[in-house]
Amino acid sequence: MKCLVALLVCAVLAEGIVKIPLTKHTSMREALREQGIELPYQDPALKYQTNELTSANMYINNYADTTYYGAISIGTPPQSFEVLFDTGSSNLWVDSVYCNTQACNTHKKFNPQQSSTYSAKGQSFYLPYGAGSLYGTFGYDTVNVGGIQITNQEIGLSTNEPGQNFVVAKFDGILGLAYPSISAGGETPVVDNMISQNLLDADIFAFYLSRGGQQGSVLSFGDVDSSLYEGQIYWTPVTAQTYWQIGVQGFQISGRETGLCSQGCQAIVDTGTSMLTAPSQILGNIMQAIGAQQSQYGMYMVDCSQVNNLPTFSFVISGTAFPLSPSAYIQEHYQNGYTYCSVAITPTYLPSQDGQPLWIFGDVFLREYYSVYDRTNNRLGFATAV
Repeated sequence: MKCLVALLVCAVLAEGIVKIPLTKHTSMREALREQGIELPYQDPALKYQTNELTSANMYINNYADTTYYGAISIGTPPQSFEVLFDTGSSNLWVDSVYCNTQACNTHKKFNPQQSSTYSAKGQSFYLPYGAGSLYGTFGYDTVNVGGIQITNQEIGLSTNEPGQNFVVAKFDGILGLAYPSISAGGETPVVDNMISQNLLDADIFAFYLSRGGQQGSVLSFGDVDSSLYEGQIYWTPVTAQTYWQIGVQGFQISGRETGLCSQGCQAIVDTGTSMLTAPSQILGNIMQAIGAQQSQYGMYMVDCSQVNNLPTFSFVISGTAFPLSPSAYIQEHYQNGYTYCSVAITPTYLPSQDGQPLWIFGDVFLREYYSVYDRTNNRLGFATAV
């Protein structure tokens, strides 16, 4: 689910708008597989002050179309960390000096004793993700995100990161962007503090995710960047203020309605999930439609020579169809001189929402569509990404 090259950050101040870069890498699962470690499949759904108004465009890193992360700083003087920006969770946490597991020791650690603005909260937490989990303790400190400074922000400091999942991660922590209702320990999310401290021109943020392992991904706070999409933004209401969850009225294959969402479906829009995940009861129909075969590692494979002949999938959201072409949902891999193609769609076993199957729109979907997250009106917008 959540995956992981180095980050180059450069800030340019112009007309009051801060612009800063992000980065992209190989998935944790693939990196571990190269080391001879094969992880079992895990359901991605398991994770689950100044008053000057401003906006910030952060150019974030793209690691192998699997992880999108960028730099923030914590403390006084600032300590810099690279974090995964995740609309599928709500907590901010980083590796800390309190943790000595392998995952922590391979990353930069926050040292609260070196920050004059840090204060301990004295509350512990546990956070499970679709890939990996951790234990930690909460504190408060100043956090800077793209030039926006948030005071008295609650942060999680990891104390134990068991297992291998975070060992090869390119990030030092996760910055959750979902609603406060799912925040572990009642921690106030970064965006909610931006809002309450009146730091944004508008209470929105937006993502542009680059393709093909290229850089140029952008996370904007307080504004949208119209140069990153074409046409109009189509809006749909949030159906549950937990994750960024929306309704799906139909699912089409090659323009024909399948009936798989005839009673409606729900979808969680999640930048922290690299794949598109389909409800388990629907996945078989999809794989049959494209003639995919399951490998010994659980991946679904197709003949690379037939990719251009595969069908286009479309999701109908608030009356508008959003297509995914084969180039969006098929991934080409090169290993030991051999080329193979896998389907970037995996099953999720989340329970239905009021009888409606639940999808996760991860990076496979979000590379195709510029996404705008509107906290004022509790709605999500999609436009065709350039």
